[in-house]
Amino acid sequence: MSIWLIMLAAGAVTFVTRASFVVLLDRVEMPGWFRRALRFVPAAVLSAIIAPELVLRDGALAVPWTNTQLVAGLVAIAVAWKTKNVLLTILAGMAALLVAQLLLGRA
Repeated sequence: MSIWLIMLAAGAVTFVTRASFVVLLDRVEMPGWFRRALRFVPAAVLSAIIAPELVLRDGALAVPWTNTQLVAGLVAIAVAWKTKNVLLTILAGMAALLVAQLLLGRA
């Protein structure tokens, strides 16, 4: 029973935290520079999550050309930059990973 209380409490805290931004941002005028800076938050967070997966192996920097995830990530970055199409980026990245794993071996 206590695990359910913990889960409900965590959900309530998360909801209140997120809802507070929606409620407060309607009432408080944010400076222009702050609103412009917020546009970069999703890209920064996504980069912080993905970059270590591409360049780290067992906690060490691994950037050789045999790093199949890095190769696929670079292909996906190029496709995303050129096309600005999320679905095409995902498909290209997955295809590049499959091809790199077949050619270079699993890494």
